[in-house]
Amino acid sequence: MEYYVVGIGDILWDCFPDGLKIGGAPANFAYYAKQFGFESLMISAIGKDSLGAEAKEVLDKIGLDSVLEVVDHPTGTVIINLDENGIPTYKIIEGVAYDYISYTPKIDEIARKCNVVCFGTLAQRNHVTRDTIRRFLEAMPQTESTYKVFDINLRQNFYSKEIITESLNHCNVFKINDEELAVVKEMFGYESLSDREACMNFISEWNLKFLILTCGTNGSYIYAETEESFLETPQVEVADTVGAGDSFIGTFMASIMKGYKIRDAHELAVKVSAFVCTLYGGMCDITGF
Repeated sequence: MEYYVVGIGDILWDCFPDGLKIGGAPANFAYYAKQFGFESLMISAIGKDSLGAEAKEVLDKIGLDSVLEVVDHPTGTVIINLDENGIPTYKIIEGVAYDYISYTPKIDEIARKCNVVCFGTLAQRNHVTRDTIRRFLEAMPQTESTYKVFDINLRQNFYSKEIITESLNHCNVFKINDEELAVVKEMFGYESLSDREACMNFISEWNLKFLILTCGTNGSYIYAETEESFLETPQVEVADTVGAGDSFIGTFMASIMKGYKIRDAHELAVKVSAFVCTLYGGMCDITGF
């Protein structure tokens, strides 16, 4: 079966101290899924500026199809600083193009053929894109092989309990890291629960197929209703960790779509994300995996 894999939301330029690299979690996800042979596409918006034109050129060059609405707002950017361990901090610019993705007939047509989508919270900070993402999720086929991946990506103050709850109501796969889990546990009144108990609560309350919890150097977990998998994080020489989580979820979902068992999909995701940490930027060539 062929899959139509979509990333919807933020496409932006990661502004590193030594230059710009294209990024955005949904775009990274779509690119990694594409490298496993799936028909992938990115839906976002760009500005009427040189960064917008260059973003389209980059996606074309790497072979990632896209629907990029051109709007009267600047193309998204985020200023990234790395500490001595390659861990990033972000300053994300507001009022940019991906905040204004309109729901068009073309996007609706894509949604009705889409088997797998990845979305987050950042692009939902504005009601225009938030409404488009919601409508896209509701228009997707309702089948056992449909995956709606909520990669929470808490950034600065660009999230709320309302947005997170609405996203959980529309997803069946939830990706979160350990720092985000601490925030969300407090938000939902799960402070007294262990991380595992909180994750299982999310699975049962929102009828999730998978909950993916990444914990940096402390390993990662895949939770399902009747199965769990834990793997340690390989020790590598880290260039930066930008896009590591996106490569993890992109690889895991691609593997599941190929029919891998949960443990095998998890193992490959760990290997790919460790490799991505040895490279700079969010979109890396993982040919060979």
